[in-house]
Amino acid sequence: MYKFLEHEADVGILVNSDSLNKMFEEGAKALFELMVSDVKPIKKITIKCEADDTAALFVEWLNALLAKKDIENMFFSKFEVKIKENTLKATVYGEEIDIKKHKPKIEVKAATYSGLKYWKDKKFNVQCIVDV
Repeated sequence: MYKFLEHEADVGILVNSDSLNKMFEEGAKALFELMVSDVKPIKKITIKCEADDTAALFVEWLNALLAKKDIENMFFSKFEVKIKENTLKATVYGEEIDIKKHKPKIEVKAATYSGLKYWKDKKFNVQCIVDV
């Protein structure tokens, strides 16, 4: 589950999930919901990233998705994440960008370390600000 948080000039994302992998998958869904709708999971690509801790890995993951969006000229809608220690491997599914079909909403420039928090209680939780 995710929700968007009010922030001065940017957008906050808060994710709560039953597993660490799902938390990262939900974060990716939130990221692309901000940008676009109606993306079909037609083509798949893989992404790998790593970081020193879980919070930093979340930022790296979102930024890796944004980079792949630009490099592959694709929007994504389905995410399968596997995390081992501080390394993330994911298969992501989407389709080539078609401005007429996808009707982009806002452009997300980057995930930031500003306001970044990760904690675990009964669920896995992360909060991150994205620069729009």
